[in-house]
Amino acid sequence: MIEQTPKVAARKSIFDLLFGRPLSSDEDASEQVGPAAGIGIFGLDALSSAAYGPEAALTLLIPLGIAGISYIVPISASIIVLMGIVYFSYRQTITAYPGGGGSYTVAGENLGVYAGLLAGAALMIDYVLTVAVGISAGVGALVSALPQLQSHTLALCLGILFLLTLVNLRGVRETGFIFLIPTYLFVFSIAVVISIGLFKVFTHGGHPIPIIAPAKLPLPVEAISIWLFLKVFASGCTAMTGVEAVSNGVQAFREPKTKSAHGTLTTIIAILAALLSGIAYLVRAYGIGATAPGLPGYQSVLSQLTLAVVGKNIFYWITIGSILLVLSLSANTAFADFPRLCRAIAEKGYLPYPLTLRGRRLVFSYGVYALALLSGLLLIIFKGVTDRLIPLYAVGAFLAFTLSQAGMVMHWKRKGGRGASGSMFINGLGAAATGITVCVVIAAKFTEGAWITVLLIPTLIYLMYRVRKHYGKISNVTACTIPVDLRKIEPPLVVLPIQRWSRVAENALRFAYTISDDIWALHIVNDGEKGDEGKDELMKVWSQYIEQPAKRAGLKLPELVVMKSPYRLVLTPILDYVMELGRRYPDRQVAVLIPELVERWWWYYLLHNQRATALKLMLYLKGNRRIVVINVPWYLSS
Repeated sequence: MIEQTPKVAARKSIFDLLFGRPLSSDEDASEQVGPAAGIGIFGLDALSSAAYGPEAALTLLIPLGIAGISYIVPISASIIVLMGIVYFSYRQTITAYPGGGGSYTVAGENLGVYAGLLAGAALMIDYVLTVAVGISAGVGALVSALPQLQSHTLALCLGILFLLTLVNLRGVRETGFIFLIPTYLFVFSIAVVISIGLFKVFTHGGHPIPIIAPAKLPLPVEAISIWLFLKVFASGCTAMTGVEAVSNGVQAFREPKTKSAHGTLTTIIAILAALLSGIAYLVRAYGIGATAPGLPGYQSVLSQLTLAVVGKNIFYWITIGSILLVLSLSANTAFADFPRLCRAIAEKGYLPYPLTLRGRRLVFSYGVYALALLSGLLLIIFKGVTDRLIPLYAVGAFLAFTLSQAGMVMHWKRKGGRGASGSMFINGLGAAATGITVCVVIAAKFTEGAWITVLLIPTLIYLMYRVRKHYGKISNVTACTIPVDLRKIEPPLVVLPIQRWSRVAENALRFAYTISDDIWALHIVNDGEKGDEGKDELMKVWSQYIEQPAKRAGLKLPELVVMKSPYRLVLTPILDYVMELGRRYPDRQVAVLIPELVERWWWYYLLHNQRATALKLMLYLKGNRRIVVINVPWYLSS
């Protein structure tokens, strides 16, 4: 066997401009990133949640009026504690599974196939929601600064989604560099707001005077209750989504991968905890509450906080711009992880095989397309409003957290050794904490939309099983354990549809003689059609152009079969004749040759009928294993 590496000529095209030059498999190492770029790729989802997590909680506190603001600090503190538990758990996961795969791999290897699929389905839904929520929150930040754009919310969401898809098709490394500046600009801007705000709080004895007063809070219409507190906690927990991203994408980091992933995860969690605690404290100090989303006069919490601390100046617009960018680009975390997760599941046969294929820039392109399509549908259904998407959000993320940590408990129990007991305790604590949170989120958000996620997860698992069953059936049916049988090989019966004599038909007939002498030229005549002069043109030239040259070459004459079609059908008579020929000769293969004119530019195909394509499709759907379809192209440019 001789192996050859084809030489591909470098050719500049529109694809090179949009997606970059094609990358060879040998360039995979150059696409890996370090901790600094890793924050931009895998940390945007977690960091950006500082912008909408507190707001999601405050929105549910609106009925409490000014009294509700005081609860944001204890709620944020409880979320940060839970986040710390999950952080230590995922450090263990990265160490134990440096190959990546996150919750799906951990749960599948330690808790069984079903648990793995449950984690995988939960994460897939979570990533789709990450894109939709991130983009809608980013547009919400823009609309709060420029209210005149509110009527264009959905169009802005879909435009950002298109740009994100385009960027992510360019490859991991280039994506990381593109998102690096917005990420650090966001962190810097919010850190400055928090620092100035804290300084003013301390210098004014805990009662700072806002430069621009926040929105007036409504009068209380409801008192605090355990149920309301749990609902607010469940909404605020959206600030933790994205924490698992680093463990899913360990393979994207440079060597040493584990150390780089640990550094990235630690930095992300530290920054997020600082932002959440600072925002919560200042919101209470300045008396800032949420405004009703999706309605006129809406203004995001961070917009109100920035106005109160620094006023409406150039820094305000830089901050709002950074929030818009990082919220919109937070979807990149899902674009980085969703295709990798789908690849891992597809390699086990539970998702379509094309999801395992890498594109021209070494990214799993089909996964990127699938995520963009699903997220776009979600944005359209919910009209790009963040508050409508939040109730669906946290279920998948925390279910994946729970399964991952429970799987790690079994991992350490099976592995044993030094430090296993301590690791089991950390992961067990994480599993218990996130498991309780899952129950709280489902109970608190069930009627508000969480039921959709609860229903989608088992539906997706069922579809995965069906995909696996289908692939198993194909494998069993096509399996061959015997040597090839080369006895009694006969050439096929060739059917060649010809509507008129042309270079295209001549090319196809020449090819037909290379595979068989038994050739049937099939000609369909629209019987009784007025104005169809020349319908017998082929029959007029048949003897001169086909039969006589065949006789001179000593070849068997092709048989001309003329079929009348009173209802002007062309494809159906051809299909019927092919099927009848197959029944007449049950021991022979039937090869249907389809002559095709190949234009130089795709738009010229709009000038031609697509009978050849339709005939191929009909033969594929109605044919059997003895019917072979062969394209015979004739290139117009030649």
